[in-house]
Amino acid sequence: MLDILDRFGLSLLIGQAPHGPLGGIALTLLMSLAALMLAFPLAILVALARGSAWKPVRRVAAVYVYVIRGIPLLLLIFWAYFVLPLMTGFDAPASVTVVAALIVYEAAFLGEAIRGAIAALPAGQMEASRALGLGYWRTVRHVILPQALFNCLPSIVNQFIMIVKDTSLAYIVGAHEATFAATQINAQLLTQPLQVYLILAGIYFVLCYALSQLSKLLERRVTLRRNRPVAQAPLTEASA
Repeated sequence: MLDILDRFGLSLLIGQAPHGPLGGIALTLLMSLAALMLAFPLAILVALARGSAWKPVRRVAAVYVYVIRGIPLLLLIFWAYFVLPLMTGFDAPASVTVVAALIVYEAAFLGEAIRGAIAALPAGQMEASRALGLGYWRTVRHVILPQALFNCLPSIVNQFIMIVKDTSLAYIVGAHEATFAATQINAQLLTQPLQVYLILAGIYFVLCYALSQLSKLLERRVTLRRNRPVAQAPLTEASA
């Protein structure tokens, strides 16, 4: 396997860049990061809509979540691959197509994680904020979301791990990410598929293990923060 890494290591890492399209692990991480960052605002809207006081809004959000969660990601990638050119009028690159499918797919799962974190907050916080004169959106922005997003940080990192693995489906539509690069290398060598795909498995393992450790670290910090005793302000002479 060392000779394969020696010959094709750079191709696995960055594809044909800088003399050709970016690919390999670099494109895998770039697609994953773009999908997470773009799905995040949509996931917040889904979470808020799921807890909305308006029944039609709740129902639309629930239908979106249940439909997307009931469809394999591969189907969404196929639909994005064929539907996006019809809707936009131009052929989007395969990587853009896959990121679009990932955004729609991950927003449903991430939205549910954020909704759970919001539901776990004491209901009195919303009522207290409204009693102090804050409107709904200011309460959500300054009181609810900061706490909920902090509490669900480990879930967000776990979702990022899932996205990294899900990008392996992108090779179906020709995106030059890590799995596509390994398939191309295997097509050149022909006689060493076991070694090539063991290297690919090792790459995904290292990426996901590093992110898992980051998730554990964040989880420990969240637990410490939750268990930290609240400092009490000293009594003043007037209050005493």
